[in-house]
Amino acid sequence: MHFRPLHDRVLVCRIDAEEKTAGGIIIPDTAKEKPQEGEIVAAGPGARNEQGQLIPVDVKPGDRVLFAKWSGTEVKIDGQDYLIMKESDLLGVVDKTGTLKKAA
Repeated sequence: MHFRPLHDRVLVCRIDAEEKTAGGIIIPDTAKEKPQEGEIVAAGPGARNEQGQLIPVDVKPGDRVLFAKWSGTEVKIDGQDYLIMKESDLLGVVDKTGTLKKAA
């Protein structure tokens, strides 16, 4: 089945959380929280402004994004769990190429 989001909605696949902490402690399934990071699978064409002009979405399939803990609507498509949410529910895009500097 092919799914195409409408307007400014996006289809997001959650990225699995880490199984271990940085210190090597294994996190049991009961203690894990749902990840707040995902990958854009599909994006709608965009929303229309008051003049009827199309404003395209800023994300594209393949982008890694962060979203709020309770954002989106959970759906199952072809046995896979996804989230459908508005672009405004996204908090930001994770840049894979940039490196983050640790505070001293």
